[in-house]
Amino acid sequence: MGFPDWDPNTHAAYMDRPYSYPASAAECFLTPDFYSQSDPGRPCSFPLGMEAGSWRGSGLPSGPPQLPPVVSGPSLDTARAHMLALGPQKLLAQDEEGDTLLHLFAARGLRWAAYAAAEMLQGYRHLDIREHKGKTPLLVAAAANQPLIVEDLLNLGAEPNATDHQGRSVLHVAATYGLPRVLSAVINSGVRVDIEARDFEGLTPLHTAILALNVAMHPPDLYPPVLSTQAQDRLACVKMLLHMGADHASQEIKSNKTVLHLAVQAANPTLVQLLLALPRGDLRAFVNMKAHGNTALHMAAALPPGPPQEAIVRRLLAAGADPTLRNLENEQPVHLLRPGPGPEGLRQLLKRSRVAPPGLSS
Repeated sequence: MGFPDWDPNTHAAYMDRPYSYPASAAECFLTPDFYSQSDPGRPCSFPLGMEAGSWRGSGLPSGPPQLPPVVSGPSLDTARAHMLALGPQKLLAQDEEGDTLLHLFAARGLRWAAYAAAEMLQGYRHLDIREHKGKTPLLVAAAANQPLIVEDLLNLGAEPNATDHQGRSVLHVAATYGLPRVLSAVINSGVRVDIEARDFEGLTPLHTAILALNVAMHPPDLYPPVLSTQAQDRLACVKMLLHMGADHASQEIKSNKTVLHLAVQAANPTLVQLLLALPRGDLRAFVNMKAHGNTALHMAAALPPGPPQEAIVRRLLAAGADPTLRNLENEQPVHLLRPGPGPEGLRQLLKRSRVAPPGLSS
């Protein structure tokens, strides 16, 4: 079992195959009596806009509601009794795709069953048991958008930095599919998680979130009146990762692009403005970082002519982008403008060059 291969348009519900449960072991957990609509295992509400003012200095959000802790009650007590009756052999058994009952409970959002099974697997030191694609129960719960189960598993000792066979951590999963409640669960658990972990494509969770947001906002709009729900969720993930301390200046391994390069490449002026407005030590140094020789301004100049390109170029210049810097082909941004009358105003703007500060023109 696993979520589909990377596709930013997929909203992560494990839709690649239906789930089949061993009737003798799991059928009883799927009944309305055991898991009613009022069960707190259902995802809680989450504000889509994560403004900087809603965060404490520690980086933890004060706005989102705290996920309710597990409390003993009939559902959990019943689940514990069932798990004890099943015993270790059945709890550790894996199907043809490597799934244990805990993987299946996590995918279906059966919180109490998952909690009781996790308690026992933790005792057997198999809480991070993997299915055939390398996914632990924590990664399954994250991709299935089950924040309560994510927090439960972390509190029970699940490895927060576990990765699947593509190197994706729980943060990558949340970023890929735009799942802010999952990120909130990680924050609420208080565990130490590697926010700069890279998947096998060389992407950090922040890179992944930016790429996913670019897809959700395509085609870009200068002033989008209303973001889609998908775009709002993915934007919330970007903001949450930044407030968690993600390094905005980190460069992805394959092409050395920063998140600003990725936003410019997608001709997304809204996202460019967001990144330029974030508080940071040296904005000009960030704006002039190079990806294989090209600054964000080089990439903006190479965009198709139109309002998005003009808005991005002007915003980059206002933030300190240097139009005199040259790429590996010895080109300045003005040389990358497409021919024709369209970008003539930008051509004149970029020709008003200034002397590049030492160390930036190389």
